[in-house]
Amino acid sequence: MRRADNSLLGVFEVTPVVHNDGRGFFLETYHQEKFKKIGIADTFVQDNHSCSSQGTLRGLHYQLPHSQAKLCRVIEGAALDVVVDIRVGSPQFGQWTKVVLAADSKNQLYVPAGFAHGFLALTPTVQFLYKCSDFYSPSDERGVLWSDPDLGIAWGSVTPVLSPRDARHPRLRDVPPELLPKYEAP
Repeated sequence: MRRADNSLLGVFEVTPVVHNDGRGFFLETYHQEKFKKIGIADTFVQDNHSCSSQGTLRGLHYQLPHSQAKLCRVIEGAALDVVVDIRVGSPQFGQWTKVVLAADSKNQLYVPAGFAHGFLALTPTVQFLYKCSDFYSPSDERGVLWSDPDLGIAWGSVTPVLSPRDARHPRLRDVPPELLPKYEAP
């Protein structure tokens, strides 16, 4: 298993060891001890699975006060996965990163608690799976507008299919600080 850090501290891509032969392949998608060695010490308590058609954009979501770390992967198709640092006081506040998660590459993305997360379905069908470190709490649902011009996320030239809720999220600058996670220095 290989860890590849990116521009946001704490967010990283995981590439598993894939064993291929004439029958197909085998890989470990999660192994608590191995993941702990590469920096994922969260206890995951819930698994989620969504299926989206091409052009669907889900996000940018977060929960507060029950923040969730996430371990994301795609088992069919490909998705542009985007993470935004929304932690008040973070030196990277408002910065974002993106990774293409694809069934073919079998890569995963680790998103620590305190970040907003969303993805865009790039293929006709995308099956997106993710582990969460806290339970879903409807009263804790929060979001940031996917097209916030201050963030300038490069989603590509697509007019996304959005849920009514995702279309109404506020810009990051309009979210009251008490409704954002707080940065805790390492």
